[in-house]
Amino acid sequence: MRKIFSFMHISLDGFVAGPNGEMDWIKVDEEIFDHVGKRISEGDTALYGRVTYQMMENYWPTAGDKPTASKHDIEHSKWYNKAHKIVLSKTMKDAGLPNTKIISDNLSDRINEIKKQAGNDILLFGSPTATHSLIQLNLIDGYWLFVNPIILGRGIPLFVDIKDKIKLKLLNTRQFTSGVTELNYTVDRQ
Repeated sequence: MRKIFSFMHISLDGFVAGPNGEMDWIKVDEEIFDHVGKRISEGDTALYGRVTYQMMENYWPTAGDKPTASKHDIEHSKWYNKAHKIVLSKTMKDAGLPNTKIISDNLSDRINEIKKQAGNDILLFGSPTATHSLIQLNLIDGYWLFVNPIILGRGIPLFVDIKDKIKLKLLNTRQFTSGVTELNYTVDRQ
């Protein structure tokens, strides 16, 4: 069975964005890009909420074609264009979107069907609203959190309205020179 892993930058106090969706506090550099790129290349499916998908779709399809494209832009653009994309949205229609499936209802059943299909891990990028929905349905199998050395005080939290405790098992950690710390957890379903 395929697994869903949530990839998220987070502040020390648990926020994934500022009060107005700001993400200018997130630290990314070549060291993080290289590390994340290796892990992402193992997945073949990206899962997004509508807002994050539209942001990604506006940048990644052609990011690697630009004359000033970085190594990361070229590699991730190639991966993005090949990857299957799943978008959770009640308003989007998937007419003509390449490699893209829109899920607007029966979220639990539809995601569980996809998890049973052949393929590699499903990678959930950002998308706090989609993440909240999947957490409520117990569909996330692991968290790959990049804790940024900042306290925001307010914003969009990663974990909200958790009905039941979610036990986690720490798989590994990594400290980056930027001060960001990676925490890689799997959900302990026992």
